Amino acid sequence: MENRTGLFSNGVIWFGVAISVSEIEAGIQLASSTPIDSIWIPLVLGHIIGGILLFFTGLVGAHLRVNAMETIRSTFGNYGSKFFSSLNVMQLIAWVAVLNAQGAAAMMGLNLPISFTLTCIILSVIIAIWVYVGLYRLSKVTTVMMVVLTILLAILSVKLLGGDISNALPIASIASANSAPLSFWNIFEISIAMPISWLPVISDYTKDVENPINGTMVSAVAYTLASLWMYVLGMEIVGIGTTSIAQSILMAGLGATGVIILVLSTVTSNFVAANSAGESSKAIFNKINPRIAGVVVSFLSAILAISGIMDHYIGFLYLIASVFAPMAAVLMVSFYLSKEENGNSRIWYWNLFAWFGGFIVYQLTVNMDSIFLGPTLLAIIISAVIAYIPILKKRFEGDSVHI
Repeated sequence: MENRTGLFSNGVIWFGVAISVSEIEAGIQLASSTPIDSIWIPLVLGHIIGGILLFFTGLVGAHLRVNAMETIRSTFGNYGSKFFSSLNVMQLIAWVAVLNAQGAAAMMGLNLPISFTLTCIILSVIIAIWVYVGLYRLSKVTTVMMVVLTILLAILSVKLLGGDISNALPIASIASANSAPLSFWNIFEISIAMPISWLPVISDYTKDVENPINGTMVSAVAYTLASLWMYVLGMEIVGIGTTSIAQSILMAGLGATGVIILVLSTVTSNFVAANSAGESSKAIFNKINPRIAGVVVSFLSAILAISGIMDHYIGFLYLIASVFAPMAAVLMVSFYLSKEENGNSRIWYWNLFAWFGGFIVYQLTVNMDSIFLGPTLLAIIISAVIAYIPILKKRFEGDSVHI
């Protein structure tokens, strides 16, 4: 009998994915460079659109009952599937490293008597054990961890509310004096970047839901709400006059408790990424044990984190969006709008071309300041339109035959 996850389990998993240092850092980045009144609309809009994309991408895996990289096999062919799976493994190794490094760096600000290197190793060991034991066996532990983490973060949020985030912030004012504030579409891009980064992952978990539509909906909504909360928490941190998560924890009087917050928030996100790297490895080589691959990814990521991957963090997020946002767009067009199997070579060649078109559009527009819709949404639209051309052509041909 196959294990199936209920609504609560999926909500817990994806709520935990969003609760991470990287999401808080994104909120800090926005609030420290732009007046708060300019942030809200593009911030919420980016999360809503990102959440919708997460839902429809995850629903493919929920219906097909296969992991994220296996969902794209009928769209991009066997070789295309292996290509994207390989890219996904590489980006997940780097993503776990980024999350690991961010968590360790934040913990260093609490003046703990251990080094950055040792902290990265400890976090990786915890993640590796969790991946090896498995999600189902630790489901109750995961739930308890999330309840504790949610309560602690709620306490931190309330304590930080003393900072005024409604007016021009001291740090934002300094940033505005030295450089132009972020535009609407720049803010939108930073907002949508986080949910987009999980598009090639979500089906690894929605494939096991009891109810495909409800389970996927709960996953997407839980992530979206928690992610918005983390962005706002980052804005609150700037509101008390700092851009340091660790410093805000100390200022809120949560010294020892802050260690628990940073460890749990790092582990909950990293587990999902490391576990999915194992699932993607299985899509490349079917005989690979996903749990063993996930453990290897955990330790490779520790090495990368120690080596200084944080220096390339923002560029890395953009690279993820440029590859997987147009890929997800083509997948959704193929799955929801095409009424025939996509196994023949001409279809998946065209789908790869459609993906490449979106990828190129992203690369051409990513350095353009305040481009309309932003590079991510533009890439998604271009890839979707190109992928839909042969489907539209067949429908017109069908109508002409009936006439």
